[in-house]
Amino acid sequence: MSADQEDRAALLASATSFCEAFSAAADPSDILKDHFTREQANILVHEHGLPRLAPFLGRDFRGADGLCEYLSLVSECLSFERMRFGEYVVDAEARKVSVRGRARFTWKSTGQSWDEVFTYVLAFDRDHKVEKYEIWADTGAAWLASRGELTA
Repeated sequence: MSADQEDRAALLASATSFCEAFSAAADPSDILKDHFTREQANILVHEHGLPRLAPFLGRDFRGADGLCEYLSLVSECLSFERMRFGEYVVDAEARKVSVRGRARFTWKSTGQSWDEVFTYVLAFDRDHKVEKYEIWADTGAAWLASRGELTA
């Protein structure tokens, strides 16, 4: 196996492990320790969307504290079940992996649930650890569920 093939395989393995930790609802401290760069100042988490729709949308969360704040805000608002991932796309040159996920989410305060397809884009350091974690999801469904206005 060439060095490029080994790097691609390592990026895919790291992304798969990261996604499995999320789907298993791993403890945030374990996610940080096991999957994110040791250069914690380089960590960036950003879930795309309008900040007025949910407290975890549309802003940068930086460093280890930022990651923990993001995960805490999400877990205060949402629960999920049946999370699974597939269709990994590896760009070894850019050191990024894109992956599509599916889950059923529930806005905790209203109890309203929806099925969703979402995307992660993960950027990795030279040690195959996540530096940048970007999320694209159905912010409209989350907003409606948060207001108790989600209809089937």
